[in-house]
Amino acid sequence: MAALRRKFGEDYQVVNTNRATTFAAPVKKKRQRFVDKNGRCNVQHGNLGGETSRYLSDLFTTLVDLKWRWNLLIFILTYTIAWLVMASMWWIIAYIRGDLNHGHDSSYTPCVANVYNFPSAFLFFIETEATIGYGYRYITEKCPEGIILFLFQSLLGSIVDAFLIGCMFIKMSQPKKRAETLMFSQDAVISQRDGKLCLMFRVGNLRNSHMVSAQIRCKLIKSRQTPEGEFLPLDQCELDVGFGTGADQLFLVSPLTICHEINPKSPFFDLSQRSLMNEQFEIVVILEGIVETTGMTCQARTSYTEDEVLWGHRFLPVMSLEEGFFRVDYSQFHSTFEVPTPPYSVKEHEEKNSLPSPLSTPTPTLTDSHSARRDRVFSVDCINTSEERGRRGGAGGRLPSKLQRMSSSGKEDLQRKVLLLSSHHSEKACSTGDLPLKLQRLSSSTGPEAENRLQLKSLKVGFEPMTQSTGDLYQHSLAPTLSPAPVPMHSPLLSAGRPEDNLPAKLRKMNADR
Repeated sequence: MAALRRKFGEDYQVVNTNRATTFAAPVKKKRQRFVDKNGRCNVQHGNLGGETSRYLSDLFTTLVDLKWRWNLLIFILTYTIAWLVMASMWWIIAYIRGDLNHGHDSSYTPCVANVYNFPSAFLFFIETEATIGYGYRYITEKCPEGIILFLFQSLLGSIVDAFLIGCMFIKMSQPKKRAETLMFSQDAVISQRDGKLCLMFRVGNLRNSHMVSAQIRCKLIKSRQTPEGEFLPLDQCELDVGFGTGADQLFLVSPLTICHEINPKSPFFDLSQRSLMNEQFEIVVILEGIVETTGMTCQARTSYTEDEVLWGHRFLPVMSLEEGFFRVDYSQFHSTFEVPTPPYSVKEHEEKNSLPSPLSTPTPTLTDSHSARRDRVFSVDCINTSEERGRRGGAGGRLPSKLQRMSSSGKEDLQRKVLLLSSHHSEKACSTGDLPLKLQRLSSSTGPEAENRLQLKSLKVGFEPMTQSTGDLYQHSLAPTLSPAPVPMHSPLLSAGRPEDNLPAKLRKMNADR
């Protein structure tokens, strides 16, 4: 016990589930089981009516299925009646021929020599049937009816021997007793394995001879009602114990723990520790295999009711490494210990994980919002929106009609170039390649006068799509969130009567040409 606590920790408590011990828990009323712990099915067939004759059509199987006391009685009665009948037939032949009256006459040739009465006829039949042949009683050639009866006796005796002896041999060689050395744990447990909630039980083989091709299956027996209102008593449902992965094929040389994973396909998907106390079901376990010594198929069965399913338990290990071999301690085969296990069902756990947590919801930071706004600025749609908002911003943001036509003509080229410049947002968008042809000629001229002409007081006319950089576009995208700035009283747009008068001569000529 101390070694187990050092291995599993001080928090784990060993629980002995042996039924021989007494428990202080309140005794619950025992309910009827569908399959007993020893594998016997509690089902009786009644009111067969005229279907009873079907048992006689398969007489051999009927005799094999009978209990041993009835088999022995039928065996003894069959041979006794057959012996008496055949002995009576030999006595009748001797009586009809008058052999009984000339039993000691040496000159008389009887049918069967030395048969004087019924006991002597019975001994002759036994000697003939058992092929003992003492040589004192024998058939003579003067009795053809005796020869025919001898042939009939030989055939009938062979048939009776084959039927009864074969029936007894099959019944004695049945592998039902082999199932007595296949063990199942008295309780099933529910705990976590590999992070998943599982239903587990243990199986073991007490003999050194193996079970060839051992396979295990589980059935859930539970009454239910269909959506149409039909009541299904003792409805059977399959429990997956590794059919898809091959885990149901057992190499049963040592005790194994069989595991059923509780998932959305399992009938225990909504089973919790609280609902387990109110459920009524029965788990039938079927272990099948071929007996290695006889080659016959053996089947062992047991069942677990809801009272025999322990929540939050795990089986104690029974394997230990000795010097040169592994040792199995069957004294701890049925023992379990408590482990931490969530009390809620797998369905509740998945629903809890599917709900979004307010703490896990990501909140946008200032840097993220800043970069997102810059991405929106670099998109063409946002540029169009900013232009429209700039046009609504007031008189200072409005362009003359000729400049508006000029800007609309180069709008598509400008949008493509702004998208190219979005990857290099540190550069200005007012390079000479972004300007119309005549403005590029102006920018190619040198000198302070040309520089003054190139600037053109462009901010005064609001020629924003051509002269603003990507950084200015970002500032412009933020402008709708702010109140429009008031136009100063000394602005040239307010002081001049016409905007064209503030342009240089070459720009006025260019507008006139357009």
